[in-house]
Amino acid sequence: MRRLVAQRTLAASAATALAATIGLTALAMPAAQAATGSATGYASSNGGTTGGAGGQTVRATTGTAIHAALCSRASTSTPITIEVVGTINHGNTSKASGSSCSTADGVIELKGISNVTIVGVGSGATFDQVGIHIRDSRNIIIQNVTVKNVKKSGSPTSNGGDAIGMEDGVRNVWVDHVTLEASGGESEGFDGLFDMKNNTQYVTLSYSVLRNSGRGGLIGSSESDTTNGFVTFHHNRYENIDSRAPLLRGGIAHIYNNHYVSLNESGINSRAGAKAKVENNYFEDSKDVLGTFYTDQAGYWQVAGNIFDNVTWSSRSGDNQPAGPNPTSNTTVSIPYSYGLDGASCVPDVVRQTAGANTGLRVSNGSCTPQTPSPTTNPTTNPTTNPTSNPTTSPTTSPTSNPTPSGTNLSIGASSDGSSKASGTSYGNAHDGSTSTYWSPSGTTGRISIKWGSATTVSKVNIREASGAVGNIGAWKVVNNDTGATLATGNGAGVISFTATSLKKINFEITSASGTPRIAEFETYK
Repeated sequence: MRRLVAQRTLAASAATALAATIGLTALAMPAAQAATGSATGYASSNGGTTGGAGGQTVRATTGTAIHAALCSRASTSTPITIEVVGTINHGNTSKASGSSCSTADGVIELKGISNVTIVGVGSGATFDQVGIHIRDSRNIIIQNVTVKNVKKSGSPTSNGGDAIGMEDGVRNVWVDHVTLEASGGESEGFDGLFDMKNNTQYVTLSYSVLRNSGRGGLIGSSESDTTNGFVTFHHNRYENIDSRAPLLRGGIAHIYNNHYVSLNESGINSRAGAKAKVENNYFEDSKDVLGTFYTDQAGYWQVAGNIFDNVTWSSRSGDNQPAGPNPTSNTTVSIPYSYGLDGASCVPDVVRQTAGANTGLRVSNGSCTPQTPSPTTNPTTNPTTNPTSNPTTSPTTSPTSNPTPSGTNLSIGASSDGSSKASGTSYGNAHDGSTSTYWSPSGTTGRISIKWGSATTVSKVNIREASGAVGNIGAWKVVNNDTGATLATGNGAGVISFTATSLKKINFEITSASGTPRIAEFETYK
């Protein structure tokens, strides 16, 4: 017995020495959970996603140390939280062995395991040219890390070129506050930023940045790979992406409160029977942001509350079937979980303040206000920053029926857009200087916006209703589109005053009406 104890003591000492050399530190917090907040979207379904909650917490500074932490567990399902600091690259990512892991060189391999959290702490964690591969695994959280420049060709290569890839029966993954980026498309050696294949389900991507890639990500590797689904995308920023934002083959996706900027070829590509609920997103300076593309196998969508700002649409023909220029629903999607829905007009500012790694893990409260959530527990994670409050909302304002305010109408010569327009009307009619023309939304509520190429100071707007529709406008709010701040609220048309504000775009949002609104002129004044 004494000899066995001595052998175990020597083995433990050797393991401790090895851990020190590969950058693995055990922390005395057996019940800690470093991840902040709780899983949202579909990752909260199917029993929920808790990652390594309730298990040991360790800190790793190399990819090899991450593998060693997985391999050191008592079983493949023993909960563990791995706090990652510094840069993970090919030089420090090697295979580790053990009965509770199956790892490989040059990739972070989460294969055949469950109940794991990987979270960036300290000054942040970057996976440089090293991808994260999740295969045949369950209950995984990845939070507050950057994964960049993962290649499938050239040198070095990792993970088939995917920043984060999932396949083979994966269930319940929450990827939150991460930055995924490439430096080009397939010809430069890169593939997808966020891919799901072969029966991957109950996944949420939230508060993340995906940028500078030919391919944003996909659900399903081919038209026959339709066993994936139940995926939520919310409060993410897609920027400078050619296509696949995402590509959906079969299954169900919920896509809300995302900001899309510079989708160069196509955006949300629903095909092969996929169904997507697409609501309150902001699409900007992009092309063909929704539809079925590059296939004759149609997909479907339910749309509501989205804003299309300088979006162009190609003509429909053959295997190119964009949903625009006036997207309408062709299916319905029932969402089984509760969620807070920000207004689309404030999405750019909310996402700017919350999305990506090293942004303080800030989230939206569902009312367009970023905030820092309390951690599940308080381990050694880096402190989060205090949120910056939005400007105080102005009190409800009663518009006056005074004549035109003095000064220059800044709307003349400006640009405009909105949420929708009724047949025979246009956004431009609301600032052409003529009360004989007008804009109407396609329903009884909607948004009309005036925008300028540079910051412009505005302190008054004058809403003039067209003849025959006076009194139709009910409740409304005036919103600074740049920040999402509400400048004034009230009822009825007329002159509306508020604190002078410098902005590039101002919204007049009609939230109720007694009849179809007809805005003849949306005047703005300094």
